[in-house]
Amino acid sequence: MCGRYALSSPIESLEAQFEAEAQALLQPRYNIAPTTPVPVVRNGAAGRVIVLQQWGLIPAWSKDPSMGARMANARAETVADKPSFRAPFKRSRCIVPADAFYEWRAGTPRQPFAIRAAGGGLLAFAGLWDRWEGPSGVLETCTIITTTANGAMAPIHDRMPVILAREDYGRWLDEGGTALLRPCPDAWLEVRPVGPRVGNVRNDDPSLLEPLDA
Repeated sequence: MCGRYALSSPIESLEAQFEAEAQALLQPRYNIAPTTPVPVVRNGAAGRVIVLQQWGLIPAWSKDPSMGARMANARAETVADKPSFRAPFKRSRCIVPADAFYEWRAGTPRQPFAIRAAGGGLLAFAGLWDRWEGPSGVLETCTIITTTANGAMAPIHDRMPVILAREDYGRWLDEGGTALLRPCPDAWLEVRPVGPRVGNVRNDDPSLLEPLDA
């Protein structure tokens, strides 16, 4: 799964890596949780754009917007068929940029880890988005697709986000399909334990990413 992540890279870095135009102001975030606005990359009328969407997908047909809190992730194995994700999988895919994501290893106490791109840089999660209209107006929401853990993640958790290669950004956004929904190579990731403060969503500062052995 993916229930927390961080993104503090400058908007210019996102625009360059994803060849997209930012249409929203971004603030550095180090402990992003579901139901909050997050930047996503999607196709626009004249090319790729970076926009803010609420994390936790609310299907267009839903009468209950609170279901978005339960839709922060979509499983790669069922995303093409599950009613909540079937239509977005066909027509409205996106990429969710991140500097790192957090996962907890079971135990007493549970140990949190920060997972970053080996050598630094941005991670690109495969995602879906949808547009929901309610009494207060239109709301765009998104979800992150997860897959089985690779060798680097398996000692911590059995799931991880689908992380796209740079050469596959266009393929995912333009064509979709399930071929890209697989674990990334182990060598792409750097995994390191971090302190317990990340467990509280009210903590949101760079120190959350500092390794315990620092």
